[in-house]
Amino acid sequence: MKIALIFLSLLTVSCSSFKAERVDAKESDERALEITDNWVSEDTRKAIKEVIKQMEKHPRFKKQLKRYRGEPKVFVAEVQNNTSEAYFPIGDMNDELLFELSNSGEFVLVDAAAREKILDEITYQNDGMVDPATSKQIGKQLGADLMIFGNVYMKPEKRDGKTIKEYSVNLRMTDIQKGIEVLRTRTKVYKYSDKSSFGW
Repeated sequence: MKIALIFLSLLTVSCSSFKAERVDAKESDERALEITDNWVSEDTRKAIKEVIKQMEKHPRFKKQLKRYRGEPKVFVAEVQNNTSEAYFPIGDMNDELLFELSNSGEFVLVDAAAREKILDEITYQNDGMVDPATSKQIGKQLGADLMIFGNVYMKPEKRDGKTIKEYSVNLRMTDIQKGIEVLRTRTKVYKYSDKSSFGW
């Protein structure tokens, strides 16, 4: 009976210690850093902002921009997850990159994700199911001037229960017509953890 009462009191204490509250994205990431060495959304935002900053300052890129009349048309291939982490949020990184490129106002984005669906719709419109006066014609889409490729690598270094993960976010831009590289950017993020301090 005594054991049951002790167990019940411990259970009550442990349940009453649970606390939940609403926080913003930045505070959420700061708290997450206290319990994980995994990549968090603030890492994505910082990495992409740094990549865009490097892009804007790149001397060859500045020269290349002058060659286009108006805004260059950019096709963004998906940034690839080359880390060993299957759950790395690569989708968030792709979305953030597209958002920042669009937000800069310097580019016309060629929508890779929508291209196949657009082609299906245009084919449907030209199969006699839609009034020819309102149907869109094949061959009117804009061709991209530039293409962006990217990848993320992670290299872990471990010693005495301590780990430093070195993430490298790499982007490169290529002139499609000439096949030459216009720019290459890289930003690194380091995540430190000490498992011994957590009793692991």
